[in-house]
Amino acid sequence: MQLTQKETMLISDLKNQEKLCIEKYTKAASTALDPQLKDLFTKLANVEQGHLNTLSKLEAGEIPSMGGAKQETPSSFKETYGMGDTEDKKADCYLCNDTLTMEKHASSVYDTAVFEFTQAGMRDVLNHIQKEEQEHGKQIYDYMTANNMYS
Repeated sequence: MQLTQKETMLISDLKNQEKLCIEKYTKAASTALDPQLKDLFTKLANVEQGHLNTLSKLEAGEIPSMGGAKQETPSSFKETYGMGDTEDKKADCYLCNDTLTMEKHASSVYDTAVFEFTQAGMRDVLNHIQKEEQEHGKQIYDYMTANNMYS
């Protein structure tokens, strides 16, 4: 399948966004102080790597099957930090705010791309990834809420 010039440029932009997500999650995982947050960031980095692999397939003209595989990320978090502010909590909160902002941006980039592709199958793949990006943001939000970081 032949991609348009615009589709090729968009895939390149999306791949760069995914590389940034992988890098940021990897660094956040190495910096996070709460073990469950480290685990969340590590798992999200792995999902982002899958997104990058999927985009490479699209770039090659292949429309991969997205299947119904559920992401292996926590659905609930235990409270690590109480109501007060500690230096550890501030550090982990910063990482959460940074990655949540990144996910909001990633989702918006996919939203634009979905409207620009001519093949319905490719739009479906991009839409699937966008939904996963939104789920990443929800998981970060859930962690922040459980730890009195989101107001």
